[in-house]
Amino acid sequence: MSHRAALVSGTLFALAAGLMWGLIFVAPLLLASYPPAMLSVGRYLAFGLIALPLAWLDRVRIRELTRADWADALRLALVGNLLYYLLLSSAIQRAGGPLPTMIIGTLPLVIAVASTRRNRHRDGLLSWRQLAPSLLLIAAGLALVNRAELAQLAPDADRGRYALGALLAVGAMACWTWYPIRNADWLRAHPERSPSTWATAQGLATLPLALAGALLLAGASAAGWIELGGPLGPTPWRFVGLMLVVALLCSWLGTLCWNEASQRLPTTLAGQLIVFESLAGLAYAFMLRGQWPPADTLAGIVLLIAGVAWALRARPQPVAAAA
Repeated sequence: MSHRAALVSGTLFALAAGLMWGLIFVAPLLLASYPPAMLSVGRYLAFGLIALPLAWLDRVRIRELTRADWADALRLALVGNLLYYLLLSSAIQRAGGPLPTMIIGTLPLVIAVASTRRNRHRDGLLSWRQLAPSLLLIAAGLALVNRAELAQLAPDADRGRYALGALLAVGAMACWTWYPIRNADWLRAHPERSPSTWATAQGLATLPLALAGALLLAGASAAGWIELGGPLGPTPWRFVGLMLVVALLCSWLGTLCWNEASQRLPTTLAGQLIVFESLAGLAYAFMLRGQWPPADTLAGIVLLIAGVAWALRARPQPVAAAA
């Protein structure tokens, strides 16, 4: 595949992943009465169950994975799936949708910085002179959107709860800085492996972790430490339906699209394309509110898109040449 073809197809796969991943920002708002731990366990229990028939269909390639591969899948599932969504859903329920969305929206900058230091010998180096214009545009766009959303905060809002939500969102951002870089490392180290097989393997690795979490939640509920409102919560059909939708679109299909993008794009550029997730999350949040975004938000979105478009013009250089 030519460089240009890989760039175009990788960008389209990253866009598809972002559109699906944006759903994760509205699910905790639609299930506000549910504890964040139950949302995380429910999502990834559904993901693991969906992965079972997929693994059976792909059993030949699944058997080719080694013990080391499964250990990597388990680590990625724990940090990038369960812990990430536990922190993010906790942040959204405490600070609302916009602030966590904007903090997660800084991932393109954070991943760009982290990956240029970690993977320069593999992917080549995007110099700061190359990155600066796109990163500045993205930062300005995020600042505009953040300012507009913070203006919506009620005067009598619990500032401590809001600050805790911001801190939890930073924790979620740290998890998802680590995850795409390590996931891309594995995919690049195993070009003979199918991205769909690797997505299914992560679903299988998530299942025992989610089952353990479900047992812990049941024990905590029986001991009276946490109120679940029944085995499936106060609105069981909505809970089950949303968990299945989020598991299928965000966890499996979204991961598959992201794996395809990661195999085609340098990690630094792929990291910047996570901005699509934030844009989708904002769009879904405004659809849920039933209103158009204000002018500052629209201007911020334009800057975000411009920053991504500028980033796609840059080509990594060999480390010696970049130096």
